[in-house]
Amino acid sequence: MSVMSSATWPAQRRTWLAAFTLMVAVAAILGALLADPALADGWRMLHWVCKPLATALILLLEWSAQPSLSTRYRRRIAAGIVCSLFGDVLLMLPQDLFVPGLVAFLCGHLCFLAAFLSDSRFAVRPQWLLASWGYGAVNLWLLWDSIGVSLRLPVIVYVVVLSSMGGQALARAWMFVRRGDAQAGGACRAAVGAVLFMLSDSLLAWNRFHAAIPLSSLWVLSTYYLALWWIARSVQRDDTLVEAGVAQ
Repeated sequence: MSVMSSATWPAQRRTWLAAFTLMVAVAAILGALLADPALADGWRMLHWVCKPLATALILLLEWSAQPSLSTRYRRRIAAGIVCSLFGDVLLMLPQDLFVPGLVAFLCGHLCFLAAFLSDSRFAVRPQWLLASWGYGAVNLWLLWDSIGVSLRLPVIVYVVVLSSMGGQALARAWMFVRRGDAQAGGACRAAVGAVLFMLSDSLLAWNRFHAAIPLSSLWVLSTYYLALWWIARSVQRDDTLVEAGVAQ
């Protein structure tokens, strides 16, 4: 009779949790795609339930990752996901809560940025930050005439913070990869998530301010959940085997 070690069960639970998270995220996307825009039908209710639930499950996955890069990094990433969860709820409600939702996600990006700064200085590779700011500036310039006057200042602040977060994530990943550091894997996962977050928000902005994008919910939500997923996975440390070998 085989006996499972205590470490096997957490790994199995995380696998099942990851599969359940995927199912809930797919349900949230389907609910958004199939809902009647004129009424709160069953598909709309499915979306309302599953959209924040998927984010909450990603938060649970992030918090259960062992061993973590550091307690400080884990807490800051978790705070960013919690802010995103509030943003999910605010943006999906029937009322026009775009600005409060924007503020919630702004706080989330500040938390992610603080996490990326916990082990690297700001603009450690300036070219990545400049490229990220350039991407944000081009999008803002192209959408400028479509953005209401009252929203321009909040959107500018949001774009600066979002692109700073993305640029710092890319610069941090490049730094660790060039050093051959054990943290390179997690930093690269964080960078993938940050870039996907920028893409998701760009799609959301173009769909809201410029013109409706076909199947917009599919593209916006899929990139959003992938962004959170990769950022959450960056908490997991990759040098477990190396450390085990040293300990022996």
